[in-house]
This record gives sequence, structure tokens and C-alpha cells, in this order.
Amino acid sequence: MRSFYLNPLSLIAKASILLVFMAIIIRFASPKVSNEKTKQTGVIDANPTVIPASLLPLAQVIYPSQVLNLTNWKITLPTGFSGNPTEIKQPELTTYNINPWFIVVPEGNAVRFRAAVNGTTTSGSDYPRSELREMVGNGNTKASWSSREGVHIMFLDQAITTVPKVKPGIVAGQVHDSDKDIIVIRLDYPNLHIRVDKKNVYTLDPDYKLGKRFKVKFVVSDSRTNVYYNNSTAPVYTLNKKYSDAYFKIGAYTQSNCSKEDSPSLCNGDNYGEVVVYQVTVTHQ
Repeated sequence: MRSFYLNPLSLIAKASILLVFMAIIIRFASPKVSNEKTKQTGVIDANPTVIPASLLPLAQVIYPSQVLNLTNWKITLPTGFSGNPTEIKQPELTTYNINPWFIVVPEGNAVRFRAAVNGTTTSGSDYPRSELREMVGNGNTKASWSSREGVHIMFLDQAITTVPKVKPGIVAGQVHDSDKDIIVIRLDYPNLHIRVDKKNVYTLDPDYKLGKRFKVKFVVSDSRTNVYYNNSTAPVYTLNKKYSDAYFKIGAYTQSNCSKEDSPSLCNGDNYGEVVVYQVTVTHQ
């Protein structure tokens, strides 16, 4: 009988060659993977990664919604037709800006609200605004809450940068009900104060400097509206009042118009009120 001898080294060599051959086939048959971002394919990511504006390159921060959480807000602008100004709601608001009335500041860390004295007004006001109104349900429904139930909080970090030339007034944050404003933060330059029922009820800064950054917090519960200013640990002012159908508003509500500015030469887009908002948060409990 003929015998066969298998050389172990020969078997190992053949196996190595086979493995190398298979690796080559797999390498060229597999799709290439790029380190570059995948190009748009038309498929929407159900869980997209949201990058905070503070981490984005400055050139990419172009929408106010990249700086402020505008999910539950709509904006009224000083444009459009008399008594029917432009309103932008969600989802359009997420990718909306309009220069110069509602844009990100050049530094990319705040949103500028501007309303000129010749701007369009709502049917219920003589004054123009670039102002956000609180909403709920991802911006689909108007917010409406009661001072008697729950806890309602709004925190604002902002600066008033410009006021009209003749009547230098502007509202930069308010609590409103279905009929009128309940309590507002107002600058009648240079006096920054809390206003209730058209009266100055508490002075926050008697000599406010335009552009000076300040913080305000409204806390509403048990029919009390507490106002905190800057780093105060106790309320600087408390309004005891029951109200319902309430909501928060922020932005620039200019308290002047062409008739108040006395001269036709001042009735133009260069005469305006402006507020820069760095942060706004609203919570309901």
C-alpha cells in the first residue's frame, strides 16, 4: 500500500495563502466607508443630534431658534398690514429670521428684537412690536394658565440696547391675560421699572445704561406674582392679584409711534426700540 506524507509546514503555508486571498476579496467587495459626513439621502433622521449654539461655528448660528428655545412661542413682527401684523408660528419659526427685526446678534450668543416707530401694529395697540407670545403643544396652541393654580416661572437674561428718540419707552417682558398686561418690565429711559396698571410700582434701576445686561424672573403661584431682579434671593416686588387666561411675552414692544415722535423726519426705520435676549426659560408646575 502506498503511503502519503503531509508536510505540516506546507499545509500552514497553503492556509495562509487562502486567508490572504479571502481578505483581498472582502476588502474590494465591501462598500467604502468615508470619514466625511454622510451626504443627504432624502431620508430624515428620526432622532437628529441637536448641537447647542454655543458649540456651533459662528457662521452656522443663523436662526434665533439656535440660540433660544422657541418650541413653544410665536412671534408678532412690526411688518405686514395695519391691524394685521406678520405672525410666524411653529414649525416655520424654527428656521426663520428677518433682518433687522428678529435676528441673531453678530456674536452668535443672543437674539435681537427690534421694532421701529413706523412699524405695523396690532388692532389692539398703537405701538409696534417684535415680540414672542407663549404657546403650548409645540407651538400649536396659545398658552392659557391661571395665577391661582400651579406655579408658572419665566426667567429672562437680556439687555435693552436702543429706545426711540423722542418718547424713549419700551417694554421688555410681561405677563398678560386675555384682556391686558398684568405686569411688565419697562424702560422709560433712563428709568427701568416694574409697571402695573400703567403705573411705575417699583424702580429696578433709576439710571439704566443702554446695553446693560440684566436678569428678571417672574414666579406666579397662589395668586401672587413675584418679581426677582438680577441676583436677588427674595422678590423685589410682589403683586397680589387673581387672573386667568395668562401667558408670558418677551421681546421689544416699542412704546412710541410716528405721532409720538413729533417730527416726520423721525418716522422711519432708523428710529426704533431694541432688546437683545441672551436666555429665556419658561416652566409650569
